[in-house]
Amino acid sequence: MKSSFTTILRFILALGLIIFGLNKFLGFMPMFEMPPAAANFIESLQNTGYVFYVVALLEVVIGLLLLLKKWVPFALILLAPISFNILLFHLFLDISDIWVAIIIVLINIVLIYKYWRWYRPMFQA
Repeated sequence: MKSSFTTILRFILALGLIIFGLNKFLGFMPMFEMPPAAANFIESLQNTGYVFYVVALLEVVIGLLLLLKKWVPFALILLAPISFNILLFHLFLDISDIWVAIIIVLINIVLIYKYWRWYRPMFQA
């Protein structure tokens, strides 16, 4: 995967994951006003004491793997359910920021396609 297009997408995705993941721990970016249902959902994840932070940790680790180009196919597969849930969150609870979720999902899909040769053996009988 020596394409500069793939490299740029990987860096964009990695930096976004690292920044937003670290923000969940450190709170250096203010939370935007969310609809009540979205705010309640985020609050319930935080109130569990672990779910919100496990997702944040996964985002940071996946972002670092993508940034350092280590185990990229593994990182992309780990990211797939997270990015899909980000899309569903915005689709059902906070439609105003859905463009960010769409970008994350599209970049994840494009990168999975670019690394498809790594996944092909899983689908062969």
